[in-house]
Amino acid sequence: MTDIRTAHTFDLDAATLKAARALLDDVFGDMTDHDWEHALGGIHALVWEGGELIGHASVVQRRLLHGGRALRAGYVEGVGVRADRRGRGHGAAMMAELERVVRGAYDLGALGSSDEARDFYAARGWQQWQGPTSALTPEGVRRTEEEDGGIFVLPAAVPLDVSAELICDWRDGDVW
Repeated sequence: MTDIRTAHTFDLDAATLKAARALLDDVFGDMTDHDWEHALGGIHALVWEGGELIGHASVVQRRLLHGGRALRAGYVEGVGVRADRRGRGHGAAMMAELERVVRGAYDLGALGSSDEARDFYAARGWQQWQGPTSALTPEGVRRTEEEDGGIFVLPAAVPLDVSAELICDWRDGDVW
């Protein structure tokens, strides 16, 4: 039997955080400390099967600049399901929980998608960003051409023009 739970990072004990990091290390193979840090500080959706963690996703707050405004974004990070448990709706269940959070607390949702997951997010109503992407770095706004086409947004409280520029706030590691 599977169980999905949501909790803020501060409500997760060390063993759960260690299990989540191990799961994501296994899922992605190249998870960095920065990638893990990006998944912390917000709401986690966790899928448990018995006492074993088989799925993780989180949403954290970020600032995105769009249309001359700084928007409060629920940014989705660390979405992964153990390989032998994929295709059973666990990813969709985690995303449903996080989308509820985004719609209730943020101006929009956003995420950077792998090529393999793009259809999954599009089928859930996430829109592929069509315009140029950039990051607000310590040296100023810098284009992130390599991310163009890989950013998805979930409209919530603010109308979006997905053909316009979208700028993310700065962070160490991958900015998107």
